[in-house]
Amino acid sequence: MKFYWIKTNRIIKKIFSNYTWDVSNTGSSNTVYLTFDDGPIPEITEWVLNELKKHNVKATFFCIGDNIDKNPEIFKKVISDGHSIGNHTFNHLKGWKTSTEVYIENTKLCEATIQKNSTSNPKSKIFRPPYGKIKVSQSKKIRKLGYKIIMWDVLSADFDQTLSQEQCLENVTSNLRTGSIIVFHDSIKAFKNLEYVLPKTLAYLKENNFNCGVL
Repeated sequence: MKFYWIKTNRIIKKIFSNYTWDVSNTGSSNTVYLTFDDGPIPEITEWVLNELKKHNVKATFFCIGDNIDKNPEIFKKVISDGHSIGNHTFNHLKGWKTSTEVYIENTKLCEATIQKNSTSNPKSKIFRPPYGKIKVSQSKKIRKLGYKIIMWDVLSADFDQTLSQEQCLENVTSNLRTGSIIVFHDSIKAFKNLEYVLPKTLAYLKENNFNCGVL
């Protein structure tokens, strides 16, 4: 049985207030934040970059360290295009099923991989736990490393292969608000939905006078 919130519940935001769920002080009345998890992946991440460039939009990419190692040139292209980089662990670990020691070391390994492949990007200090699942002990240690933990306000659910492309788009356009952090995935699994949803989301944002910020 699958369960996830498309629009993050306010009670969850309040209970886990140490995490960033949205951006209340955007500096602009119409700014939202597009984020992409799980890359970089050949062709898919490159396609995302091209779509963003068409609309002169910047986004935040939460990258898996192992994928950076496998695709360093694509990762460097994300940076050179002016996007922000976040840590998504080295092996896409599920925090609830991983010891805190292993989780932290895996996060550090991802950070080292980001730095090894970065020439001009400032040290990455934003982190998103894979699946949004993280133990309190892991969260405390990651924040002690200087990371801000970034969650989300709107989940596209592009990864759900039982979801229609139209419903995936509706998930985004019906729920985004000023300050929303929106999650997409530049992954093979999500691409069928992403290929349909991202261009239409970018067009929707433009038509409704939204700006896109980076985290």
